Amino acid sequence: MDGRSLPREATSTTALILASFFAVLAPHSVRAATPPGEQIFESSDCATCHAIDHKVVGPALQDIAKKFAGQNDAAPTLADAIKNGHVGTWGQIPMPPDPTLTDAQIQQVVAWILTLK
Repeated sequence: MDGRSLPREATSTTALILASFFAVLAPHSVRAATPPGEQIFESSDCATCHAIDHKVVGPALQDIAKKFAGQNDAAPTLADAIKNGHVGTWGQIPMPPDPTLTDAQIQQVVAWILTLK
């Protein structure tokens, strides 16, 4: 060895340590890139009846965003529907209120939904 290169074992060990380090961090990096409103949506009861891109029981979130695009009262209207429940905009199947979400969480979810148009 000439002092300018590492022994093969050290290089392999370093590579293994770096690979392990990035494997542990990868899920956190992906999670950090997910908008807070989407994180709240995914961990709430909302995902039981709604999906981003297709109708489940309730309309797709993308359809909600399109319907309310450009409306000045979109955010407060959607926040009220989440907080207090609603029926009529999308037919006669009622959307129950979600008492588990705080007002701040509801605002984050609504802001995220409105970006999906």
